[in-house]
Amino acid sequence: MTGKTEVVVVGGGYAGVMAANRLTRRDDVAVTLVNPRPSFVERIRLHQLVGGSHTAVVDYREILAERVRLVVDSATRIDAAEREVTTAAGARLRYDYLIYAVGSGDAESPVPGVGEFAYPMATLEDAERLRAVLAATRGDAAVTVVGAGATGLEVAAELAEEGRRVSLVCGGVLVPYVHPRTRRAVAKRLARLGVTVLDGPEAKVTAVTPDTVRLCGGHTLSSAVTIWTAGFGVPDLAARSGLSTDALGRLRTDETLTSVDDMRIVAAGDAATPSDLPLRMSCQTARPLGAHAADTVLARIAGTRPATIDIGYFGQCIALGRDAAALQFASRHDVANGLHLNGRIAAAIKRRACRDVVTELALEAREPGTFTWKFGDPERARQVAAGPVPAPAVR
Repeated sequence: MTGKTEVVVVGGGYAGVMAANRLTRRDDVAVTLVNPRPSFVERIRLHQLVGGSHTAVVDYREILAERVRLVVDSATRIDAAEREVTTAAGARLRYDYLIYAVGSGDAESPVPGVGEFAYPMATLEDAERLRAVLAATRGDAAVTVVGAGATGLEVAAELAEEGRRVSLVCGGVLVPYVHPRTRRAVAKRLARLGVTVLDGPEAKVTAVTPDTVRLCGGHTLSSAVTIWTAGFGVPDLAARSGLSTDALGRLRTDETLTSVDDMRIVAAGDAATPSDLPLRMSCQTARPLGAHAADTVLARIAGTRPATIDIGYFGQCIALGRDAAALQFASRHDVANGLHLNGRIAAAIKRRACRDVVTELALEAREPGTFTWKFGDPERARQVAAGPVPAPAVR
């Protein structure tokens, strides 16, 4: 131990990096970031990695504050009673506070054959494997993308623009989040790219084989490569550690992002469920939650009362190839409305947003506390960071 307040952040994605950087506002806080990879993964660019137009990784030296100690390892258990994190390599990391930001991955599917014959793309390793498979597959071979959310649409469009023969199986409605007007614009763009869209009640997958995808309507698609993007799941670290989770495995917290079991544990990102609020798993949610988690810890250190979360949304921007996108606007409560942009203007906004996310993390590393979000309270964050470090409270 260093004599400083030790904070361990588990997970080096958007939420974890934002939280770790923000914690360095106080010189008397020592921050350790635990992540299984030595580089930051731009998850919102994984469809570009699959399509070969981007690497989707950034060196941590570009976005992580110098004072943050990076431990390249996987957390395997959290011992809340001992305030200790055990890693796969056998390290035991003691903490005064822990930020749980493990992110999300693919949800397990009960559909026969998915685990054996379909390719997920929720992680860097998944996307790299899929890219290699596609590179070894004939360009005119049939590719089936299952899942009509943002990830499914983006990878289907990316591959179709490469000249691939792509079918998109929706399992219901095409991109259900968006307004019907936006949906029609998305459908037109996919049609121009040559993507075959299968939607409606019969477009649900019942089985995947090495070379087919079977649908509940009795239709069978030939598929040399099947890509599975239907749903997110979260790591089971919290559940395995005996902490309270919701039905999806997300850590249950109050609206300050503090675990309902332990005030020393604070959660952020996709693996957090504050007061069971239905926050969308996304980069748009992760960054403010990461900042707020850090502010909650800083408030506890300063002996002040943490604020409750106040997150607002602008909508969703979906890339539809390299020169087109659909930007769906929404209420602050994440309800899509009739306003949208598409085409090259939306694509320019999407490219700028992807760049800006990395820029925000890098700026927070250099000047912790600068990140703000529309409905947050940055002044509150400045106040709680001030003051002496009290003796640790009893758990």
